[in-house]
Amino acid sequence: MTSSSTMTLGAFNFEAADPGKLSRFWSGLTGGSVNPGGESVYIGPAGEQGFGLFIQPLQGPRPDRQVAHLDLTVPWGTRASEVDRAETLGATVEWHVLDEHPHVQWTTLSDPEGNLFCIAEHPPKS
Repeated sequence: MTSSSTMTLGAFNFEAADPGKLSRFWSGLTGGSVNPGGESVYIGPAGEQGFGLFIQPLQGPRPDRQVAHLDLTVPWGTRASEVDRAETLGATVEWHVLDEHPHVQWTTLSDPEGNLFCIAEHPPKS
């Protein structure tokens, strides 16, 4: 028996030293709207395919190791320009993975507070 799901990503939650400042970066990158609430910020999804982000104040020292990160997918042939746009918004390129896997190329970046994320593109199916 095959089961199907109507599950979607509501929001990716993470902490930041300055949620307001970091929300401007992520809103610029994703196109989502900034909705402050107290010390936290919710960034609404941009369009039907988007996702939300919830940024709350850092509750202690930043962990030495990041255990989860976002993999953002862009249309084939646009990764480099999206990486450039992310850099303009304040991201830092950490490394590129371009030839290791035939089904995907990606660039790993860090946001202005050092949170890692990837911008990936998949070649068209033949």
